[in-house]
Amino acid sequence: MASHADLIDKHCHPCKDGEPALSANEAGELLKQLDGWTLGDQRISKTFEFKNYYQTMAFVNAVAWMTHREDHHPDMQVGYNQCVMEYSTHSVGGLSANDFICAAKVDALYLS
Repeated sequence: MASHADLIDKHCHPCKDGEPALSANEAGELLKQLDGWTLGDQRISKTFEFKNYYQTMAFVNAVAWMTHREDHHPDMQVGYNQCVMEYSTHSVGGLSANDFICAAKVDALYLS
């Protein structure tokens, strides 16, 4: 079985319109490689908590840099001491491997 580290080592690839989203089984298997992410309505999400606004914004900026490099961007809800991160792939109308790759990289940023 693949691991969290395997996802971190991968890079996102552009999804073409019409490319199918992951099946529920495929998404469930990839979700097992992540810590604390939940599977919702065609998306994965996780809430990250911080001590203060500065730490929250530093994290958000680090995520913005990483996602720019991967060209796969999350939806974020940012508050004083937390950030809710959601990933889905609009071009496939659901989840793609890119969502799980970036989620693993977000986790790595949070732990660093």
